[in-house]
Amino acid sequence: MAALVFPTLPTVTLAVTGRRERFPVRRIFCVGRNYAEHTREMGGDPQAEPPFFFTKPADAVVESGRTIPYPPATTDLHHEAELVVAIGARGTMVCEDEATRMIWGHAAGNDLTRRDLQAEAKAARRPWDMAKGFDKSAVLGPIRPGPMPDAVLRCLVNDAIRQEARLSDMIWSVPAIIMALSRLVSLAPGDLIFTGTPAGVGPLNPGDICKVEIEGLQPATVTIA
Repeated sequence: MAALVFPTLPTVTLAVTGRRERFPVRRIFCVGRNYAEHTREMGGDPQAEPPFFFTKPADAVVESGRTIPYPPATTDLHHEAELVVAIGARGTMVCEDEATRMIWGHAAGNDLTRRDLQAEAKAARRPWDMAKGFDKSAVLGPIRPGPMPDAVLRCLVNDAIRQEARLSDMIWSVPAIIMALSRLVSLAPGDLIFTGTPAGVGPLNPGDICKVEIEGLQPATVTIA
């Protein structure tokens, strides 16, 4: 039997605003239901539960400006506009000050979701993996190093606003998210955290151009082929 030759797998990286170096992506974590109106939109109670998390593989990353195919196995692809946090230091069981120091930068992101598969998984009490972690499901703009002040987050589909909220509307702040996640896994440089989406999630169709805008960051734009 011929020896199997294993290919060298490339490291997934993201552009960094104002720098030639690129940010290597290690893992992608996502927060579910971090805006009160979206929690109610999805049938939940914003006061009833602590933050919960799901993941996407690193190679689900799509850089802003790309065109992607409409994904298979769904007829209900949805956009979810989010602030994304880039982690730049290791941390486990961290306090708020330590969590803040772990933040390396921020980006605009779009957590693409096969909503029909998610609904089926919820109804059957099964994992969301195939609804959230499919190929090309994590659209990201360039990472801007440094702190992130309060700002307006918007999602536009074909230039029409679908989602709009302030980052300060989040139920759990970014340090609180990092603190909670660090009690479940050891965080390290290269980790990304999608921090949740506001109300107004909705369908994307072939031909649509979807743009996530956050004041002070470069947008995350994707075209559905």
